[in-house]
Amino acid sequence: MEIKDFFPMWDNLEEKEKNILERKSVLKAAKSGDILYDSDDSCSGLILVASGQLRAFYMSEGGREITLYRLLEGDICILKANCIINSLQFDINISAEKDTVFYVLPPESYKQLMESSLEISRYTNEIMAGRMSDIVWLMDQIMWQSFDKRLAGFLLEESALDDSDTLHITHETVANHMGTAREVVTRMLKYFRSEGLIELSRGSIKIVNFDALRRLSA
Repeated sequence: MEIKDFFPMWDNLEEKEKNILERKSVLKAAKSGDILYDSDDSCSGLILVASGQLRAFYMSEGGREITLYRLLEGDICILKANCIINSLQFDINISAEKDTVFYVLPPESYKQLMESSLEISRYTNEIMAGRMSDIVWLMDQIMWQSFDKRLAGFLLEESALDDSDTLHITHETVANHMGTAREVVTRMLKYFRSEGLIELSRGSIKIVNFDALRRLSA
């Protein structure tokens, strides 16, 4: 993807604004498993995913993780740009779940664009609102949904992302995504297996009853 592909209002921008976006953006690459930014990198700038898949997650002081959202091709992450939006205070981490190519636009350049372009300012607010909605939805799931429903939904989401009925994922990794202990995940997965929903093998989970998982997650 090119820089212009990330901005639906590209044709409405002034030439100098387009030039800043194209000239200041730096193309980078990450391997699956790489940590791109941790919570100490509070002002990394705008992250634009050209290909691959990134994971934005929060880590507690005790080292427990929970996935906040995924960044797929065409997605933009604004929550690593605290110095662009003063009221934004999110100490999130970003890692690569697949080999990923992405652009980074320095915070000072994007801040300049937000101050000069109403179009970009509006679009930034839309992105931020969408991410906040994702996080509020996640918190709602954690607070009000039973763990079996959450786990069923997670397995279905992973299957859709990988386009496969077999997930090559450990119980520890599932626990990190969901913000819980590995033992909790293992117990529930064994229950799912006893109910004929999945099959378990070392390092993988195979979904054998999609309909039942969908009913459980609804």
